[in-house]
Amino acid sequence: MDLPFVVATLTRRGLLTPGRPIRVASQLQALRKWGWSLAGELRQAAARDPGRVAVIDEQGAELTYQELLDRAERLARAMRTGLGVQAGDRVGVLCRNHHGLIEAIVAATVLGADAVLVNSGLSAAQLATVSEEQRLRVLVHDDEFADRILGLPAEVHRVDERGLAELIAGALPGDLQPPERDGRTIVLTSGTTGAPKGARRPTPNGFGPLVSIIDRIPLHTRDTVMIAAPLFHTWGYAALQVAFALRATIVLHRRFEPAATLAALVAHQCQALFAVPVMVQRLLDVPPPDPRPPLKVVAVSGSALPGGLAPRFMDVYGDVVYNLYGSTEVSWASIAGPADLREAPTTAGRPPHGTRLEILDDDGQPVPDGRVGRIFVGNEMLFEGYTSGARRETQDGLLDTGDLGRINADGLLFVDGRADDMIVSGGENVFPSEVEDLLARLPQVREAAVIGVPDPEYGQRLAAFLGLHPGEVLDPEAVREYVRHYLARFSVPRDVIFVKYLPRNATGKVLSRELRRYYG
Repeated sequence: MDLPFVVATLTRRGLLTPGRPIRVASQLQALRKWGWSLAGELRQAAARDPGRVAVIDEQGAELTYQELLDRAERLARAMRTGLGVQAGDRVGVLCRNHHGLIEAIVAATVLGADAVLVNSGLSAAQLATVSEEQRLRVLVHDDEFADRILGLPAEVHRVDERGLAELIAGALPGDLQPPERDGRTIVLTSGTTGAPKGARRPTPNGFGPLVSIIDRIPLHTRDTVMIAAPLFHTWGYAALQVAFALRATIVLHRRFEPAATLAALVAHQCQALFAVPVMVQRLLDVPPPDPRPPLKVVAVSGSALPGGLAPRFMDVYGDVVYNLYGSTEVSWASIAGPADLREAPTTAGRPPHGTRLEILDDDGQPVPDGRVGRIFVGNEMLFEGYTSGARRETQDGLLDTGDLGRINADGLLFVDGRADDMIVSGGENVFPSEVEDLLARLPQVREAAVIGVPDPEYGQRLAAFLGLHPGEVLDPEAVREYVRHYLARFSVPRDVIFVKYLPRNATGKVLSRELRRYYG
């Protein structure tokens, strides 16, 4: 990434503002010694702004950057001496959003151990499989998950919330030096279609990844940021990395609840909110606070942005929505800003600086604008492969996202859905996401999901599952006629099923396998 662009972006976002020379020197030394891992980012923030509040959670914790670093280092020493954790080991973290989760990740990284971020929605059986496949030495977990860990191997050390506090309080003095190997963060894919896979996240090697994001999403040094997206998810973890780099104050709640989230945004005067699309949708289900929170950025990622959601939210809270399209494997691919979303509410935007994006056919050749093909991405933060040893297809340094999409004449990307979600009905290719976006625009519809199901005559057909706003009623034939008016006949869902809520995982993605159970 070119130096003038980096310098200009860091200056615009306040990262090059002059400070006390001794603190600036300590900040640079922390990065030089510990690198750009989460531990290095926390150290640089504590060196530059030790007294700034780093984390606030709803249980009353309010820790400065120096206090957060001290607690993480104490935990690292206790894990080393008391639990035998060393470089190369793996530490599982099964926690909701609170400071203990951050301390556990940083402590593992400090020791050169890999932190495995465990999805809170996993069943006991899935957790046992993850523990075995990831070879966990330690599992740090919230008390509410005690019943799920009963089937773990006896050799896995379990650390609950009380145990975590005791480890930190009882840590012996000692020196901590950069480990012989960098600790990696392993994010589990969300597992909407089966057992989750571990994806090794690379450690940034400079300002490039940060600059790519904050150039397009206007976050600033010392902002107050609420991270509602789960920290165990790629998007929530990325938000944490960005927040540390910006020396932001981070507001966390263990669970997302719309009214409580809005109250916290006002109470803490948050300038930014990181969320997944379903959270933004549910914020519109409750009355907006008066006065409104001073939001400048609502950054969403993690699943498709339903058609019409961004404009509806911006009509209430201002032009503040930024939609990042990416995945655990490619990190980011494109970003849509408020102007893009006003123009085309379903767009995924454009690639940020330093990112290559190509739409390729099955032979690996570029397709013309407007034609659907496979989305391939290249940037500094492509994942290092699955922990099982499996990898994704690459073409000329670009990684296959597994998604299908197209780029219009204005250069905007549109994602048509997963390659394995596309169905063939009577010989026609049908994309469920196109129908979902159309149905989501109906004023009666709160949420919509469309899937392909077997059909004896056409091979496959579409089934639409709709959750309506309270008090609303829709007729299935009226829904079909609505789709027939805008789309081709083969895109009309033969089945229209009304549900109270769509089944979702902990990151807000619709669980298609649960919907398919409707068909036995």
